[in-house]
Amino acid sequence: LPRRGRHSASTPAAWARDNLDFQADPWQVDVLRSTSKRKVYNCARQSGKSTVAAIKALHRAVFYPRSMVILLSPSQRQSSELFRKVTDLLAKMPDPPELLEDNKLSLTVANGSRIVSLPSNEKTIRGYSAVDLIIEDEASRVDDDIYAAIRPSLAVSNGEYDMLSTPKGKRGHFYEAWSSED
Repeated sequence: LPRRGRHSASTPAAWARDNLDFQADPWQVDVLRSTSKRKVYNCARQSGKSTVAAIKALHRAVFYPRSMVILLSPSQRQSSELFRKVTDLLAKMPDPPELLEDNKLSLTVANGSRIVSLPSNEKTIRGYSAVDLIIEDEASRVDDDIYAAIRPSLAVSNGEYDMLSTPKGKRGHFYEAWSSED
């Protein structure tokens, strides 16, 4: 096992185990270990998908300087809750990084990384470029227009896009991604 401390983990799964005392289920370990650039996870309610999203976001911000992480949720309330999971995990770290900015929906780490949590509103998601990681929580409930508007922010960085959701019928970008051969 790696020694404890924020510089010891090679994967988000190991880091969460060693630094956040997070005992992941097998599917959560798969999510945290995956190096795929595009991922779709069809999850049951209360399965821990938002916690996994928060771990991925925080790990990226701590270990990859100047990273831009976007957390996208269907509503302002859900965005606030997801971001709160990030800050709760940050508080559990044995050696948390210095924060240059910390407010209700975003933070900036001293290494220049940012985590911004946004509701699915086309007016609020435009303007972000060179994004390294987008995590779309409850993706089946995010409008297709929002998905189309946020994807170009990955063009320059070739960043990662993760969709985690409970299903909501056979419609929309989440269903299309889930049922795709790719």
